[in-house]
Amino acid sequence: MKQILMAVSTSLLLGGTVSAQKVAFEEFDLDNGLHVILHNDPSAPVVITSVMYHVGSKDESPDRTGFAHFFEHLLFEGTENIKRGEWFKIVSGNGGTNNANTSDDRTYYYEVFPSNNLELALWMESERMLHPIINQIGVDTQNDVIKEEKRYVYDNKPYGNFLSEVKKRLFTKHPYRWSVIGSMEHLDAAKLEEFRAFNKKFYIPNNAVLVVAGDFDKTNAKKWISQYFGSIPKGAPIQKQTFAEEPITKTISATYEDPNIQIPAIVAAYRTPSMKTRDARALDMISSLLSDGRSSRLYKKLVDDKKMALQIGAFNVNQEDYGSYVIFGLPLEQTPTTDILKEIDEEITKLQTDLISEKDFEKLRNKFENQHVNSNATIEGIAENLASSYLLFGDVNLINTDIDIYRSITRDEIRQAAKKYLNPNQRLVLDYIPAKSKSAN
Repeated sequence: MKQILMAVSTSLLLGGTVSAQKVAFEEFDLDNGLHVILHNDPSAPVVITSVMYHVGSKDESPDRTGFAHFFEHLLFEGTENIKRGEWFKIVSGNGGTNNANTSDDRTYYYEVFPSNNLELALWMESERMLHPIINQIGVDTQNDVIKEEKRYVYDNKPYGNFLSEVKKRLFTKHPYRWSVIGSMEHLDAAKLEEFRAFNKKFYIPNNAVLVVAGDFDKTNAKKWISQYFGSIPKGAPIQKQTFAEEPITKTISATYEDPNIQIPAIVAAYRTPSMKTRDARALDMISSLLSDGRSSRLYKKLVDDKKMALQIGAFNVNQEDYGSYVIFGLPLEQTPTTDILKEIDEEITKLQTDLISEKDFEKLRNKFENQHVNSNATIEGIAENLASSYLLFGDVNLINTDIDIYRSITRDEIRQAAKKYLNPNQRLVLDYIPAKSKSAN
């Protein structure tokens, strides 16, 4: 279904900008503080049940990093009524799929089932919230799984530590400074009681949002939600800590040696504002203008025309408290990385000095219209967007109105955002280079 929808969307995009249909939803709260969002779409006989918890790596202690990601795995171990190792068997045996993911700001679990299995999905997620089994065998098992994941995704993968090395230099006080996967030493040192305390604090109804989206009967859905989630006790209120970073006022220069690469990379990274701000949207548009696709400014200049780079990219890491704007380049042959950085700076200076053309501006706006449509092209995408809009932005209807903010961004706002955030004295310059071979003794 997802491939069909995407194919239809792609064919429509060839003719111009697609008009997004409004996502209808109903929302309400249970007495225990669980926020519930329902989105009915009978176009396909599937239903997604998801729970997003407002806990991510930023909620960890500096000496116990990796807990939120650990729980992404641990809470599949089993519950009082779902035996260890049975979770995935139940899901697949009833024609479903499931997964979870963790960020700095939140953790997200979901199941996709045929429509006639909504009650099963709601029961399973309520079990995860109310009756998780957190014991030593589960902790030890997932500890080994996560160590293997770290080796595969970070330690043994070319450029695998790229973003981690950026984060720990851009942030000195905020927990964004450590990676989501955290420290294996911290996980090894943690006691079982610490894992149980973390679960009791964060995986509670008043720190979560439940989304049901797809083909379902609302009367039955509300009955089952009340039946399975209504009796879960409300947790103690969570006081979120705030961390204020001092402004970066001079270039941070750093080097990291990666044993898994042969081609160096040059990285320029800037600390940016919360994703909730207009400036964050303007930076999204700058990112797209500079490096989204072969027609983007940096790609055409450095890869196509001057043939200085094998690859060039820019992206805005949108987060709840701060963001990170990152530009990276891989040189072609003997091109000095300093030359690539100089060319990047020239393009940023143009953005800071001149308004982008009306033609480029219209192309940019069309691209964001299309991205908005595509993000809501599947029931899975809608469910996650509904959850994020509520939990991270405090406005479920942002799923419909966020595109209006992008539409309202002006050319001058794009220029001002570049002038405000993308200056050499406000950034990290990271030389990400191959590890030097050790000479034999």
